[in-house]
Amino acid sequence: PQQLFNFFISKNPNASYEKVMRLAEYYVTEGNSEGINSDVAFVQMCLETGFLKFGGLVTENMNNFCGLGSIDKNNPGNSFETELLGVRAHIQHLHAYGTTRDLNKPLIDPRYKYVNPRGKAPTIQELTGTWAADKEYGAKLQSLLNQLSAF
Repeated sequence: PQQLFNFFISKNPNASYEKVMRLAEYYVTEGNSEGINSDVAFVQMCLETGFLKFGGLVTENMNNFCGLGSIDKNNPGNSFETELLGVRAHIQHLHAYGTTRDLNKPLIDPRYKYVNPRGKAPTIQELTGTWAADKEYGAKLQSLLNQLSAF
């Protein structure tokens, strides 16, 4: 969590230190519980939220750290009661993309069932065109992972 925190704060020093540390801890524990790489999930959160600056359809109070269900102004995305549940839903959605194994925790990701086939994107490069239409999506995630490795 400290490495994730240090990386994040280097990119957005005005963020709430307490919130960033909480999220870093959630990403590590939730990722570990489902066998999902917390570094990948955390940098994806950074990319999707603009390092918690948001500014798109998803707003901070939604606790949606990966744009789940965000389509347009009529469908801004899913909301989660707590930060922990938002992180858990994100980890579970990555789980659906990355593996066909069963979840270890009860399902809370409302979009998990829409990932078909399950396990279709076991690498970050394979998220391009599936998780996001952006043709550079995997490259952007890889760049953030490379930057994170310096911490």
